[in-house]
Amino acid sequence: MTPSSLGDEIRVDVEPAFREDESAPEEERFVFSYTITVHNHSGHSMQLLARHWKITQGSGKVQEVRGKGVVGQQPMIGPGQTFRYTSRAILDGPVGVMEGAFTCVDTATQRPFEVAIAPFRLAGPNQVH
Repeated sequence: MTPSSLGDEIRVDVEPAFREDESAPEEERFVFSYTITVHNHSGHSMQLLARHWKITQGSGKVQEVRGKGVVGQQPMIGPGQTFRYTSRAILDGPVGVMEGAFTCVDTATQRPFEVAIAPFRLAGPNQVH
């Protein structure tokens, strides 16, 4: 299996949520949580090694975040398994868009591959979805 075809068998679901209790709109602080579920539909075990996020705020400001693993882990995800975690993003306005990619490795072949994360919207209260 080539790295690109393995990446096609990994699905990423995202559930964003506005965190009103942590936000301070008067200070231009809008906090969002996002729960990511990685589904391994391949016949291979994989390890999530790194993440890359591009966060575009409503103001047009773009922030890129890169780092090892997710929430302090580099999880192994076996065939048919899922891995779920929740993290946060802090924006200076009530709307934004996040997109990115995970860098993973097929543990059988040690071949790296990328899993794209489609853009998803972050929207505070009273924002059009």
